[in-house]
Amino acid sequence: MYAARGVISVHTERGTLIVPANRVGWTPAGFTHYHRAHGNTDMRIVFLPPSLARLVPEHPAVLMVSDLARELLLALTGLRVGDYDRGASARLRRVLVDELHEAREQPLQLPEAQDDRLQAIAQLLYERPADNTSLAELGQRIGASARTLSRLFHDELGMTFYEWRTQLRICHALVLLADGHDTIHVAHACGWANPSSFIAAFTNLIGTTPGRYRTNRR
Repeated sequence: MYAARGVISVHTERGTLIVPANRVGWTPAGFTHYHRAHGNTDMRIVFLPPSLARLVPEHPAVLMVSDLARELLLALTGLRVGDYDRGASARLRRVLVDELHEAREQPLQLPEAQDDRLQAIAQLLYERPADNTSLAELGQRIGASARTLSRLFHDELGMTFYEWRTQLRICHALVLLADGHDTIHVAHACGWANPSSFIAAFTNLIGTTPGRYRTNRR
């Protein structure tokens, strides 16, 4: 699934992938999922046969897209796709898979918590991503210590609470940017006290500034 423009969220039993413009959201066979488009989205979908699918990750992932991969995706899903015979389409898919095999995964997946305590915290922050309440204070609300919650984040989700909340906020920011909001509004709506801190966090995760991202996605 390729977002030529806009943002796509892909929901699986393992969590939610956020697929911004010029990224690929890969969902292997056997994973029940549904997706939603945010903003003015141009979504392209390419299906891979089992012989090629085994060469890309065995888990849902968001992948960077090279210029070559982008052109292959557009060619395989464009208005002139009928111009290619089956052999030519198969060759294009093989080259695409070679590109995706070498592509770098981006940390744009919010894993699904299984523990009831983590689910409660996730629900609170999904509804209010700008909430700056500390983990200790959140723990008091749900009846768990900060130490216990820190261990659960590490053992179950493979990241710290701070890392998880930052990813949640960046994912929310991508959706707001796709809906046309400016950087200052998005920064405050996602819990950053000032735009510069938001820009730094966004750039660190996405690889470009929010302003450039908004420009390039059009």
